[in-house]
Amino acid sequence: MNEAVLYDIGQGIADFCFGYPFVMAWYWMIGALLFWLGSERHFNRMTNPPEMEHWPPISIIVPCHNEADTAEETFAVLAEIDYPDYEIIAVNDGSRDDTGAILERIASGVPAMRVVHLAVNQGKATAMNTGALLAKHEILVLIDGDALLDPYALRWVAWGLRLPHLGGLTGNPRIRNRSTLLGRLQVGEFSSIIGLIKRAQATYARIFSVSGVICAFRKRALQDASWWSPRTLTDDVDITWRVQRVGWRITYAPNVVVWILMPETFRGLWRQRLRWAEGGGQMLVDNAGPMLRVTAPSLLPVYFNAALAIVWSYLMLATMALGVLWDVGLPIPGWLPGFSVIPKWYGLTLCATYMLQATLSALLERRFERNSLTSLFWVIWYPLAFWALSATTAVLALPRAFLRPRKGRTTWVSPDRGLR
Repeated sequence: MNEAVLYDIGQGIADFCFGYPFVMAWYWMIGALLFWLGSERHFNRMTNPPEMEHWPPISIIVPCHNEADTAEETFAVLAEIDYPDYEIIAVNDGSRDDTGAILERIASGVPAMRVVHLAVNQGKATAMNTGALLAKHEILVLIDGDALLDPYALRWVAWGLRLPHLGGLTGNPRIRNRSTLLGRLQVGEFSSIIGLIKRAQATYARIFSVSGVICAFRKRALQDASWWSPRTLTDDVDITWRVQRVGWRITYAPNVVVWILMPETFRGLWRQRLRWAEGGGQMLVDNAGPMLRVTAPSLLPVYFNAALAIVWSYLMLATMALGVLWDVGLPIPGWLPGFSVIPKWYGLTLCATYMLQATLSALLERRFERNSLTSLFWVIWYPLAFWALSATTAVLALPRAFLRPRKGRTTWVSPDRGLR
């Protein structure tokens, strides 16, 4: 292969490393604006959705594992939800602390609450399957054991699932622990990236993943998808794809708000993001066959984008490493791409595009975060901190996803919930 061809390949890699995030930023912004215009702008100042002739009964399922520190707060909020007919099912999945006793004591004062005890830790998927099978109602709302559900969230769930072709929805998690730099960076992340992407995916008809901390499904959709898989590492990604593959739609409901705790140590954040990345890689592996057979053509754009994101992560880390070598004066072949760590026109263009994206998202989110525009200061550092973290975890996670056994049960451990 001659030098000119090698140079063209290197230039193509460099163009992709710049062009992919640039194009996707505009793709997300346009989709989010269309979602706001078509589905959201009429509800900007509404606490409750429009009245419905019938509010369907709802079952709230809360899988719990070692939640002694958070259970009191979580279930006290659930007991005060503004909704005419709902039940609460707490599934104590082999907790080793006082979670079981605390849940029983809370349930004694909350008539709508039931507690189910699993003798050993069988994993979040098994806990949710247990709760779903015991639930009395067709609509199931899933939250984590440390989450605080908004008082009007169930009404927005019912409104969001009023259309019969919708099998589920993903809600809007908001971070409540903000005492450290990592916590504030994640506030900026949720305010500038996640909600924007979910709005756009809902516009383009397919969601990559519901939020495991707040989502809702119809029982029929879960049954059609064979329920949650106990072997998957990220149950939220897996069930999202399987529900959509069998023909159900999933949408985004920004008014279904829940307040959550997130890691505020680098170790906790690293473990969380590596697990997320490995779950995404596992989804790519598990769905490769159906995508190649084109059994779910509407999911192909989402799948293709997820695959491109991993390719971009590998190439971006490689070119950045070459850029460092270039900046310190070490010789590299002329045909190899290298992005200098000193910003140039492409870096400045990406930064400007990202700030436009972050500003748009902050404007969309300001009814949930009154000071969302002030989070733009922390958003400035997002590409440096979280793009590098996301790219690194994606590179490390893909081989782990390929090597993960296809059988067995994935149990869980208590996550890092920040400094409180």
